[in-house]
Amino acid sequence: MCGRFTLFAGADDLGERFSVSVPAEYSPRYNVSPSQPVPLIGDDDPGRIQFRTWGLLPEWADDATEHGYINARAETIEEKPAFRSAVRRRRCLVPADGFYEWTGDRGSRQPYRVAFGDDRLFAMAGIWERWEGPRRQTGLDDFGVSGEEPAGSDGRDEPPTEVRETVAILTTAAAGPVAEIHDRMPVIFPPDREREWLDADDEERRAELLRPFEAPGFRAYRVSTAVNDPGNDEPALVEPMGS
Repeated sequence: MCGRFTLFAGADDLGERFSVSVPAEYSPRYNVSPSQPVPLIGDDDPGRIQFRTWGLLPEWADDATEHGYINARAETIEEKPAFRSAVRRRRCLVPADGFYEWTGDRGSRQPYRVAFGDDRLFAMAGIWERWEGPRRQTGLDDFGVSGEEPAGSDGRDEPPTEVRETVAILTTAAAGPVAEIHDRMPVIFPPDREREWLDADDEERRAELLRPFEAPGFRAYRVSTAVNDPGNDEPALVEPMGS
């Protein structure tokens, strides 16, 4: 799975690597966690970095307090009701320069960071969703007993009470050093195929892109358990620990 990741590249490096504009609110992160804003490149506006909340909320969810999906399995994404609409119409790239994974039993789990030796940027496959709260028609509160619409009421829907845009990261079978730590890892694209994901309107093409990719040069190394706390977000989190 992928439950935390890092993105501490500078804004200029991020913009140059992915050919996007980077907004002023972007800042380096050493412990991006679920329920937080995630920088991404969406198919709806692929020329700039946007932010969406990590934890996909299906469009049919009853309310915004329902559990959000942080990951979606690439092998079953086309058939799962929570994801099939998003994978067909709302795909994105999630830039990162590393991600965390854990080994061991609950209460004594050891975190590892997986990254290239030079911390180069890569793109993880994502899907995003737009959830809207309930609407009500203007003027309905003024209807009389007869049910007739009062004069001056336009009967149109008001804007939704709440709008949330959320994202999930796709996972696949682990490869390379990740396989020694966990059985799942994020879907990572070869750099020359990243943008294909945003345009992959055909199911067969999506399936081909979502095959496991063993990124040459990846390494996994132990890091401090301080990363377990999502409130911690500092450069020391990515420093290697002794074996």
